[in-house]
Amino acid sequence: MKITRFDNGQVGLVVDDRIVDVSDLLDSDVHAWPPVAMNRLIADFARFRPALEAAAQRPGVPLSSVTLRTPVPAASKVIAYPINYHDHGIEMGRDLRATNLGFFLKPPSSLCGAGDDIVLPDLPERRIDHECELAIVIGTRCRDVKREDWASVIFGYSCLMDIVVRGKEERVARKAYDSFCPVGPWIVTADELGDPNALRGQLWVNDELRQDANTRDLVLDIPGMIEVASHIMTLEPGDIIACGTPAGVGPIRNGDRVRIEFERIGGMTMKVVQSDGGRASIFIPPAP
Repeated sequence: MKITRFDNGQVGLVVDDRIVDVSDLLDSDVHAWPPVAMNRLIADFARFRPALEAAAQRPGVPLSSVTLRTPVPAASKVIAYPINYHDHGIEMGRDLRATNLGFFLKPPSSLCGAGDDIVLPDLPERRIDHECELAIVIGTRCRDVKREDWASVIFGYSCLMDIVVRGKEERVARKAYDSFCPVGPWIVTADELGDPNALRGQLWVNDELRQDANTRDLVLDIPGMIEVASHIMTLEPGDIIACGTPAGVGPIRNGDRVRIEFERIGGMTMKVVQSDGGRASIFIPPAP
């Protein structure tokens, strides 16, 4: 099953080349603030599933006629594992890996979706890069998950781009801008995707292939990421884990089109636009 949000926050099933609005089947107002309808659907998915499966027979509308939004805008946290491919560690000149470094957090306010733009802050002195990552969406409240039980707590998978301002400032500040965590175009449920431990992921900027790797090459694998994160903090339905990026990270600029794709999930293409805001003082070099 492929589930996402679209237009003004409606929840939809993606069936072939159409999207079926299933907002009426949920207990939550999809237009209410905070936007937790998807979190509640994920948390109680077993109860909703029969009605959702039946709703897949509805006619729906063409997928091309709607604007896709990020699937879980109110994730309580986005957990990101740095330096989790050896080739990326080599290109960044780093000796430590995710097995030593652990993870950092990105704010939910950085989330955006396939129908949004990646908005660059006004930092002409800085390089801003793309990073291609698999997203894991947690399906149940859990703590201290044993490695062998990793699959039981996952709801599904999506594509994720971790956008970053390069520099020596704190990592979270450089990765926290609004729109710096595109996730989408939908969530593929775990049962439909199958084994995620050998998935090919690719990223293009315009027509140039920049990144091409496989999750089998992760340093800290998916079971390990679940184990580590859940032993440190409680994971909640809708939480997102970004699995780390392979080699090939590079700059994005105003007017670029960035496409990310994972096999058995799908892909999305997003436009990069330049803003005149976001000029935080920590990123501005002192006057000579």
